[in-house]
Amino acid sequence: MKIEKLMESYKPLIAIPVIITIIALAVIAVNGLNEGVDLKGGTITTLQLQKPIGESQLKTLIGNGLNTTEVTVNSINNNQATVTIGGTPDVIKFTNLMNGTATIQSYRSIAPLLSETALNQVYLALAIAFIFMSITVFIIFRSFVPSIAVILAALFDIIIAVGGMSVFGIPLSLSSVGALLLLIGYSVDTDILLTTRVLKRREGTITERAIGAMKTGFTMAAAAIGSMVALLVIVVFFIPSAETLASIAEVLIIGLTFDVLATWLMNLGILRWYMESGRR
Repeated sequence: MKIEKLMESYKPLIAIPVIITIIALAVIAVNGLNEGVDLKGGTITTLQLQKPIGESQLKTLIGNGLNTTEVTVNSINNNQATVTIGGTPDVIKFTNLMNGTATIQSYRSIAPLLSETALNQVYLALAIAFIFMSITVFIIFRSFVPSIAVILAALFDIIIAVGGMSVFGIPLSLSSVGALLLLIGYSVDTDILLTTRVLKRREGTITERAIGAMKTGFTMAAAAIGSMVALLVIVVFFIPSAETLASIAEVLIIGLTFDVLATWLMNLGILRWYMESGRR
């Protein structure tokens, strides 16, 4: 009964995802995004520590030895450290520098030219995915307002996820872009579930059909978010060197959490407004 009463005053709720999205855009404009090694070039290495050393000490050692200030210790745990270094230092020089302190488990360098090409491909992949998603939605529903509601929900999800990346310092990398592409697919999936049940089913009232879709949608969202939280916990405590998995989990947790608001406040609100206006 409480859900039904809340849904009867749905129009003000549409503004909540819109306001959050505007805030996210402002955050992105002010803070910008950190680019990962995959996109800006540089070197990422995993070290097996041979003696105890603090994060600041390790950073100073590498920075002074390679004569660079672009050193970031991404993680240091269980005698293992992951470090990002600007540029592409010589692996032999780096090995000699680490002698007696750590052994190199992995060492990966990416040249700036390759990273520039990768960045262009990232933007192209996101654009193509969104364009084809929009075309598919219009083909399925053949109605402007419901289709736009689905597309806006997916767009807002992406903006919020990128805003979260800016706030929490999650770098824009090939792995986080992969998570954004997954987020587009998930968002469209839940929005199509909602739109199909509200528009095309005939049994029950609009509210009853929406509540039925909401139960299914919340179950899907809880399962997806829970699995990503579990993945992030496993990576943080057991395999800290698996930064790719951590980035994917973090981006999806942010995006999937907001997708609940975008779908069940904004998209549902627009659909109810559309149906009750008599335009259906």
